[in-house]
Amino acid sequence: MPVRRRPYLAAVAAVALIVPGAGAQEAPLSVIDWLSQNPDQPGATSVALPAEEPPVAGSGSRPAVDVKPLSAEATRSIGLVPARVTGLPAELWLHGNAAELSAALGDLPELRLPAAQALLFTLLLTEALPPPRDAGALTRARVAALRRFGALDPALALMEQAGVRRDPADFEVFMDLALLTGQERIACDILDNAPHLSPGLPERIFCAARLGDWSLAAVLFESGRNIGVMDPVEIAVLDRFLHPELFEGARPLRPPRAMTPLIFRLLEAIGEPQPTRSLPRAFAVADLRDLAGWKSQIEAAERLAQTGALPANRLLGLFSERQPAASGGVWDRVRAIQQIDTALSAGSAEAVAKTLPAAWAAMQDASLEIVFATLFADRLHAVPLTGRTSDLAARIALLSPGYAQAAARAPDPLTRALAAGQPGDLRARDSLEAAILEAFRSDTSAPVPASAQGSAILRALVTLETGASGDLPSLTRALSALRALGLEDSARQAALQILLLERFG
Repeated sequence: MPVRRRPYLAAVAAVALIVPGAGAQEAPLSVIDWLSQNPDQPGATSVALPAEEPPVAGSGSRPAVDVKPLSAEATRSIGLVPARVTGLPAELWLHGNAAELSAALGDLPELRLPAAQALLFTLLLTEALPPPRDAGALTRARVAALRRFGALDPALALMEQAGVRRDPADFEVFMDLALLTGQERIACDILDNAPHLSPGLPERIFCAARLGDWSLAAVLFESGRNIGVMDPVEIAVLDRFLHPELFEGARPLRPPRAMTPLIFRLLEAIGEPQPTRSLPRAFAVADLRDLAGWKSQIEAAERLAQTGALPANRLLGLFSERQPAASGGVWDRVRAIQQIDTALSAGSAEAVAKTLPAAWAAMQDASLEIVFATLFADRLHAVPLTGRTSDLAARIALLSPGYAQAAARAPDPLTRALAAGQPGDLRARDSLEAAILEAFRSDTSAPVPASAQGSAILRALVTLETGASGDLPSLTRALSALRALGLEDSARQAALQILLLERFG
C-alpha cells in the first residue's frame, strides 16, 4: 500500500513556531482458531508496543561487540504461528521476489472455497523468513491480504511484530488497522513521539485531539484548511469533530464515495456512524462491538465467518445470545441454529431429525456450511440417527475438520475414499469426479523447493479457484500442485467441499 504523503509540512512547520511541542497440515484447528486459543503467543492477541529503551550496562567492563550487515534485520522471521504448527517451511518466501510476491497477493481473487481460504491464512501467518530485499513490502502485502478478508487482529499483530516506528509506509498500515479495531490510542501515542511518520495532516489532527491537545488540533486544522492540503471530505468531517457546537441540528454529512478508516472513525465520533454492509469486509469488525445492535453484530460476524476470519464458536455465541424477536432473513437462521443446538443438547434423535434439515439449509443460504460442520459434526455423531438425517449428518462430518475420522461413515464410495486418502481404482461417474480422481492418482514425487513454496501456493490457490468455478483441467492441476507441495490435507478438504457443497455442484 503506497504512503499517502501530502504536502502539509509547511503547515506543520508554521504551527511549530506557534505551539510548543508541535513537531502441519493435519492440525484440526485453523490458524485463526489457533491464535484465539494461544493468547500467550507473542503478538497474537496484544498490540501494546514495548517501550524502546536503550540497553543498560550490567558492569563497567568492555562489552563484546557483534558486527553484522545493516540488512540483517531483513532476515528476521515474521509471522504469528510457528512453522512447526502449520507444517510450512520457514524459507517459503526466502528466494522469492518481494515485488512479484506482493503483486500476487494483491491480485488474489475472492476465494469461495473454504479450504483455499484456510490455506491462505496459514500461508500469511506462518513464521517465515522474508526475501532479503524489500522485506517490508512483502509484510505489508501479507497484512493487506489479511485485512481484505477481515482478519484484522492477526494483521495488526503481524504489523506490530514487523515494527512500525521506522518506516512511514509501515506506520500508515498500522494506523489504519488500529482505527478499524478501535485501538487508535496506541497509534496516536507513537505518532505523538514521531510525527514524521504521519500519513497526512488529518491523522495528525485526529491524534492531537485524541490525546487531549485540542488547541494543537485546532491550529493544525486551520493551517491545513488555509493552505489547501486537505480534501473537502476531510475538512467537513474534521470541522464537525473539532467544533461540534457549531453544527448542532445540522443535517448529517453525505457518506463519502471512498471510505477510509480515519473518516469512518471520525463519522462515528461525531454521531454519524456508517453501516458496514456496503463497505469492504474489514469495516465489519467495527460492528462486532456492543455499540452495534444485535442484528448488525450477527450480520458482521457472518461476513467474517464466511472467510474464516471469525472463529465458529464466536458466531455461535452471537446466535445464542437471545431469542429473535422477528422473522425472515438472519432471524430465521438464528432461530434454526438455536433449535438444533437445543435438540443436540437434549440428545433427542427425533428432535434432531426435525431441526437439522432447516438449520443446514439456513447455513447454506449464508455460505456458512463449514462453520456449521465445525460446530456440530461431533455432536451429531453422538446421536443415533437413521435414514436421510443420518446421511446428512455423515455429509456434514465430511465437511468438518474431523473428516478423516468420518470417512468410514460416508455413504458414498468416492467421498469415503477421498476422506481416507485412498481413491484406489474407483471409477468416475462424471467429468468432475474424473478430474478429482486424476489429481489424487497423479505422481507427486517431484517436491517443490522450500524457498519457492510461497509463490507456488499462491499460484495453486488461483488455479484452484478457477477449477472450483468449473474449469476441470485447472481443478486437476491445482489439486495435484497442493499434493506436490505436501498439502495433502488441503487437497482432500478442497475436493470434498467441491463435491459436497451445493454451491459448487
